[in-house]
Amino acid sequence: MTEKPPDPRFTKTEPPAEAGGSLDPSILIRLFRFPEDYPAVMQLWANAGDGIHLRRSDEPQEIEKKMLRDPDLFLVAERNHELIGAVLGGFDGRRGMMYHLAVKLEYRQQGIGAALMEALETRLKALGCIRYYLLVTTENDQAIRFYESRGWESLELYAYGKNL
Repeated sequence: MTEKPPDPRFTKTEPPAEAGGSLDPSILIRLFRFPEDYPAVMQLWANAGDGIHLRRSDEPQEIEKKMLRDPDLFLVAERNHELIGAVLGGFDGRRGMMYHLAVKLEYRQQGIGAALMEALETRLKALGCIRYYLLVTTENDQAIRFYESRGWESLELYAYGKNL
């Protein structure tokens, strides 16, 4: 019996940049590495603006648990070894979710957020995901315009949360 090669969707090695075309070739989209990338990602999220609300679920032990579940859905953008963007995704076997898409202010409007989103979508599709969601605060006009320009539609829903 011959062994099947490992499924590239689930490897923890750095993937090539998955966003084709217009992305600056010096920017690498790769897998998040825990714990070494954690401080830079937290700093990015903390400085991203009012749209990202950091909670208990963003603490190191919670991110470590997330990495055990979906290590292939946490991506970062890097330029010259500087972390300049990140996106955290999730898939429960039925629906996907995008959390905390952020790009450093000085690197915005360069296609990095779109490249991170495209890379996440490619990975979600490979897992069999047919629909995914994101949450955005109602006052985050810049993010709303960004998402709507990429085909996202606003849903008339109430979002609820509960700490356990």
